[in-house]
Order: sequence, then C-alpha cells, then structure tokens
Amino acid sequence: MEKTILEQLFELQDLSYKDFHAKLIPTVNPDAIIGVRTPQLRKFAKEFAKTPEVSEFLKELPHAYYEENNIHGFLIEQIKDYDMCIKALNEFLPFIDNWATCDMMSPKILKKHLPELLEEIKGWIRSEQHIYAVRFGIKMLMDFYLEEFFEEKYLEWVAKVQSEEYYIKMMQAWYFATALAKQYDSAVRYIEEERLEIWTHNKTIQKAVESYRITKEQKEYLKTLKRK
Repeated sequence: MEKTILEQLFELQDLSYKDFHAKLIPTVNPDAIIGVRTPQLRKFAKEFAKTPEVSEFLKELPHAYYEENNIHGFLIEQIKDYDMCIKALNEFLPFIDNWATCDMMSPKILKKHLPELLEEIKGWIRSEQHIYAVRFGIKMLMDFYLEEFFEEKYLEWVAKVQSEEYYIKMMQAWYFATALAKQYDSAVRYIEEERLEIWTHNKTIQKAVESYRITKEQKEYLKTLKRK
C-alpha cells in the first residue's frame, strides 16, 4: 500500500525546525506545522507533480497543514500554461494564511505574460477579503515590474492600497524600499510628499537604510524624511 502525502511528510519531520519555524509564522497554529524544511518540500513537490494524484490534491482546499499549502504553491509554480496557472492561483490565494507560503510562490510562466498579468494584479490588490491575495499582488509588482517593465503608475497602485493588516503594510514597505533601490527618482517622491501612511513610510525608510543597494548619500537623505 502506498503511503499518503501526510505519511511521507511526517517521515521528513524535524521537530526542532518545526519549533523554530512556528515562531516565524504566528498566524499559523503550531499544531498545523509538521516541520519539513523548504528544500525538502520543493523536492517533494517536484516528484509529486509527476503523479496522477496531483490534480486531486490541488482540489483539496483548504489543506490541514502548512506544508501542504507550501507544496500546493510549489505545484502551481510548475504549471507551464498561463491560463491554468492563473486559475490555480485564484483558487488558492483565498486559502493562504501566512506570509511565508505567499512569498515562496513566483511562477515562472507569469513573467512571459506581463501585460495580461497586470489585470490579475489589479484584482488581487483590490481584494477586501483576502490579505494574502493583496500581498501576493504587490509582490508580483515588486518581482516583475521594477526594472525593464517599470511604469510610475505602479507605485501609485501600491500606495493606494489602504489596510491596517500588518502583512499588507509590511509588503508595501518592502515594495517601496525595493523601488528606492531600483527606481530611486520616482520612488523617493512618495517619501518626500508623504504619500504613504506613517507606519509604512517609516518602515520603508528603515528597510531602505538597511539595503546595500542604496547609496550612503541616499540613506542619509532618507533618514531626514522620517515622520513622527
């Protein structure tokens, strides 16, 4: 008799890693964390993707365990058809319950469809019910649209997101800190003109000052723009 997915995952369990990792993802019940390291999960997902059981697994939402969610995300990353990938993402995003699962996903196929992806991103960042759909949308703008395909309007999209959710505000700050590293002249205006909520404004400056990609002079200037 073949072992179930959970039986295989529990065989990979590392209890010290489980205890350590549980502290990093406080939104997840520790009892829902098995304790499997990410490289092992990625390897597991790569092999699991070749089996006939994978299509059923992708329909089994919500999953009971954090690791099952991560495997789900890694399986989505392997989808090579854009429309199928978007469908799978839209089915999965409402069930994500932590920043780590959200941030691990970056399907390569999306990069080949950047014009179409923008419409999906608009929907994700406007989501009022799903924290991690918003976070994922901002992350996609950060991953794919801050270099060659950058337009200033994307800064406005992120700045306009209004939320008291910590994991959304933190992603906004991460986005703007990255924008300061890659598109400084455009991004710094949002700090100078105080276009971001105070906490996000100051967190952006903090993260930018910690970055090795921003010059010493830029860091010193940004420090003068902190708000009380």
